[in-house]
Amino acid sequence: ICISIADMAIKPATSKGTRDFSSEELAKRTYIKNILQNAFECFGFSPIETPTFERLETLTGVYGEEGERLVFKILNSGEKIKKADTEALARGENQKFIHSVSEKALRYDLTVPFARFVAQHRNELTFPFRRYQIQPVWRADRPQHGRFQEFYQCDADIVGDRSLWQEVEVLSLYDRAFADLNLPGVVLKINHRKILAGIAGLLGPESRLVDFTVALDKIDKIGKEGVFKELSERGFEVDSLSVLNQLLALEGDTEHQLTELKSLFSNQPEGLEGVEEIEFISSQLHDNPLQATELKFDLTLARGLHYYTGMIVEVAPPVQVKMGSIGGGGRYDDLTGVFGLKDMSGIGISFGFERIYLVMEALDLFPKTLLKRPQVLFANFGGAAVQSAYAFLHKLRNQNISCELYPTEAKLKKQLGYANTKQIQKVILIGPEELAEKIFVLKDMETGTQSTHPLTDMVPLLG
Repeated sequence: ICISIADMAIKPATSKGTRDFSSEELAKRTYIKNILQNAFECFGFSPIETPTFERLETLTGVYGEEGERLVFKILNSGEKIKKADTEALARGENQKFIHSVSEKALRYDLTVPFARFVAQHRNELTFPFRRYQIQPVWRADRPQHGRFQEFYQCDADIVGDRSLWQEVEVLSLYDRAFADLNLPGVVLKINHRKILAGIAGLLGPESRLVDFTVALDKIDKIGKEGVFKELSERGFEVDSLSVLNQLLALEGDTEHQLTELKSLFSNQPEGLEGVEEIEFISSQLHDNPLQATELKFDLTLARGLHYYTGMIVEVAPPVQVKMGSIGGGGRYDDLTGVFGLKDMSGIGISFGFERIYLVMEALDLFPKTLLKRPQVLFANFGGAAVQSAYAFLHKLRNQNISCELYPTEAKLKKQLGYANTKQIQKVILIGPEELAEKIFVLKDMETGTQSTHPLTDMVPLLG
């Protein structure tokens, strides 16, 4: 039996966790991208791009077991596939088998490729190096609202400098970007890894920092009582939990909370150092106020402490939109160490591109006229008339006027309906009679009116 490929219908569907973008959606995404790019470049950041895929060894051992499970591996092709270590698979050595059949992987984020870029090009860069990057990444995650398997990340980093002015800069960059997006109600929550270390020191041995922060990071999901229960199950003493309860009950503005922390950290030098750094950042932003966002010190913020070493920041969307954070980042002290370039301190922030899009869509914040539509449609009357119409179309395009020629000699009603559907405002009619009299009819689709003009006036009139 011979089956033709043409007889095999393929269901039209995107791969799980990916999306098509219509012209309207793409115009909105380009709007966000252009505003962010402008903000980055206004702050002195330069763009870079890295490859879609990296060597698998570059992306291995940096994301933790859970992260590495979500990396999309690329299967070797050709002769290389014959090198598959099936014996390792039989022994249950899955990682060894994977490395024998895959040498490359789609990038999981922009941070590790950036670290590789800095280490590889260190002699070509001027430090401190300010970079921004807007590119797609891929994760084999379970798709859900605001989470996809293919999505854009949007990062900005300053590496090669430990000055706290860089913290001030990235927070100001967030503020500028959200101001330019006209997105109100955004809150920049900040904390410090050393403050959390100081709290952990009050509760018990410093070695318990990870246990403490893992539990604290869940406070929004399980509440304070849930956090206390988990800490108790992890072996924290009742007395230490009462100290934590006192800390979480701190109220007042940032200045007041930091004053209270300094008193509690009298024997915690690392915690005091964190407080002093947050005081510096807050004071500078008090003297140079944020315009569109609110800066809030949040003692419960505990993101990524295996990675961050100083200030951490998380961006909360307007309260009227149910959405997770729309950005985040912090200070790190060894971005490039895994690539042999030690002690490269930096600070990086990320904009949640996809979530920002969803928030702006929910709040109806996109301008209504983002999609550039053709300004003029030339009707098609066939013969010499259409030849003349196309000659004038060419002249208008040379004046950067967007225009189209209806492709076939159809009924005028159909051609005008096409113009209406595409929201083309002006239709030019050059039929045999108009051509003979060297005139054209200009129809305004918005008002329904039409006027007659000499052909020689077309370019000046529409240009």
